[in-house]
Amino acid sequence: MKPYRGNAIAVGVLLIACSAASILSAIPLGSTLDGSDYLSKLAVSGNRVVLTALIEFVWAATGAGIAIGLYPVLRKYNRSLALGSVVGRTVEGMFVLVGTLSLLVLLTLGQESAVAGAAAASSFQAVGDTLLAVRDWALGFLGLLPFGVGALMYYYLLYRSRLVPRWLSGWGLIGAGLLVGSTVYAGFIQEFGFSTVNTALNIPIGLQEMVLAVWLIVKGFKASAPGSVATAGGPGGRS
Repeated sequence: MKPYRGNAIAVGVLLIACSAASILSAIPLGSTLDGSDYLSKLAVSGNRVVLTALIEFVWAATGAGIAIGLYPVLRKYNRSLALGSVVGRTVEGMFVLVGTLSLLVLLTLGQESAVAGAAAASSFQAVGDTLLAVRDWALGFLGLLPFGVGALMYYYLLYRSRLVPRWLSGWGLIGAGLLVGSTVYAGFIQEFGFSTVNTALNIPIGLQEMVLAVWLIVKGFKASAPGSVATAGGPGGRS
């Protein structure tokens, strides 16, 4: 029986769930947050906001779960990098939830703005713009950076260990690197979401994760992978 078969299946399912949640989270609200009248649109979109929040919770939880599921497998190759990947994906989830909390507060703000009327509209708008900016930065920049760094760590270990084919883990390294680059670029130009550059540079990691998910579910980790190449202190360290 192949080693860590349960972990491989769990990680494969989590990869699919995380990717699906990150994409589906944009659907319930659609263009609700676009335009200057987003508060009035949010005020009548309570169910869709809550649905979005639930999907984003799944996104955050499954993202961390991927690295947690890989940790028992990868820690014998380099415990520090394996743990670092868990921290990276967990921090990603925390920033996703910061964006989710901002959205829920925006819902309350929109409802209060509708009750208050035009007299207090400018004050509500200023607070709303701030919360919207927090959400954009949390989801489009601060959440993606730790995701990319964490992914680089576990794809490097997968590449070194040969637990999956090197073409697959190498693809992951390239895709994660492109994602980090596109995220840094987005931060400098302050353009988040599905922009042309971001979409083009993020496609490789998105496709790779789906291929990896299917591979892990169907074939699992290689039983013939070499033994421990590193421990907590790095190459040559002691466990």
